[in-house]
Amino acid sequence: MTTDVDARGLACPQPVLKTKQTVDQSHPSQLTVQVDNEAAVENVSRFLGTQGYDTTVSGQKDDFTITAVLTHAPPGQAEETDMGPGPDPSVPEADDPDVHQKILVLIATDRMGFGDDELGKKLMISFIKTLGEMGDDLWRLVFVNNGVKLTITGSPVLETLKAYEKQGISILVCGTCLSHFDLLEARQVGYTTNMLDIVTSLQLAQKVIQP
Repeated sequence: MTTDVDARGLACPQPVLKTKQTVDQSHPSQLTVQVDNEAAVENVSRFLGTQGYDTTVSGQKDDFTITAVLTHAPPGQAEETDMGPGPDPSVPEADDPDVHQKILVLIATDRMGFGDDELGKKLMISFIKTLGEMGDDLWRLVFVNNGVKLTITGSPVLETLKAYEKQGISILVCGTCLSHFDLLEARQVGYTTNMLDIVTSLQLAQKVIQP
């Protein structure tokens, strides 16, 4: 039996949260999720992928159907024992001198500071190009609001961001923000994301920097 989720008319991150609630409660082998925008399509499909589902999408404009079939267990799913779940191996011990920090950089604008916009844009470009000096401590970049414009075609830091991504630094780009600026199709780097992913990332990070 296929479980149906109607997430049309819901603002981010409600389509993902409603889908997550269904998966957590029912663990369906098959489900369909109806959404009404492309950002929700990307966010829900990516979430379902992390839960072991293969997805296909049909529809267009403001009426999409995501069909998901469970094909494998979620990666890294912990096995329960009498002792309970063990420590998360992805989170380093704070007192271990040989591990790197998990630094998240939250970029909410395409310029740095106030007073002169052109100067602010130059400073932000310099800031992003210098982030690589953090080395392996740099874990994730999250772009929201006007900051998403740094991830699109023509961005002065696009090649730098692509290089970071190749190095294993994850880049999340707010889907609601891209849709607001009508830039969803212009994104050239990172993953379209939702507020649930952003909040979870902030929780997992050991340090958050916002220029």
